[in-house]
Amino acid sequence: MPGVLENISFELNKGEILGLAGLVGAGRTEVAETIMGIRKHTAGEIALNGAKLEIASPEDAVAAGINYLSEDRQGSGILTGFNVADNITLVSLRAYCDYAIDLINSKRQRAAAQQHVERFNIKTQGLDTRLEFLSGGNQQKVSLAKSIDPQPIVLIADEPTRGVDVSAKQEIYRFIKSLADMGLSCLFISSEQEEIVGMCHRVLVMKEGRVMGVLSGDEISEAEIMFLATGVRETETLHQ
Repeated sequence: MPGVLENISFELNKGEILGLAGLVGAGRTEVAETIMGIRKHTAGEIALNGAKLEIASPEDAVAAGINYLSEDRQGSGILTGFNVADNITLVSLRAYCDYAIDLINSKRQRAAAQQHVERFNIKTQGLDTRLEFLSGGNQQKVSLAKSIDPQPIVLIADEPTRGVDVSAKQEIYRFIKSLADMGLSCLFISSEQEEIVGMCHRVLVMKEGRVMGVLSGDEISEAEIMFLATGVRETETLHQ
């Protein structure tokens, strides 16, 4: 994507949490939105398990097994006027339809939502509670549950702990790690370097739409991330 992203190339392995780090304006969210079909790209390709994907919209991405936890929780992550059950199942609503009568099977929908409420420890008076009455941390956990409900192969988590308290952060960290342990691949975007260092197996560091380097293992540190993010250093060989 000329002028926004340039020569972005990387692999995300099964069960891996791959960090995407950089300063504001580095292009991290633009990468996520391009993968999801929110932003159009004129070059390059996206492949999953060796098969090239044609993604023209978020619906295509979800159908292929990729889902997105947006950094904009209030704007595009949740619908605060909708209740907990409807938010959790919003992306995968078709899976709860009885096609013979073309109606939502509310019993099955609510059973699935209740499982997520318990799994994510979402504090709510019930499934019919509108999200506007939940705390920011619980709203974010609903948004994460919504991203997981379609059972994706790949989850793009963009600033997954922004605006939540310490307790909710720890719960979100544990859950994302548990998903990776079960084989889900996660592209983890965060402005908090401490999160990136603590969560990720490898880290891509970006600056002005370019990948400056890839860190892995003992290379991953706040100092190394800053060297790359500011352009002080650029790795000669990307450890992909």
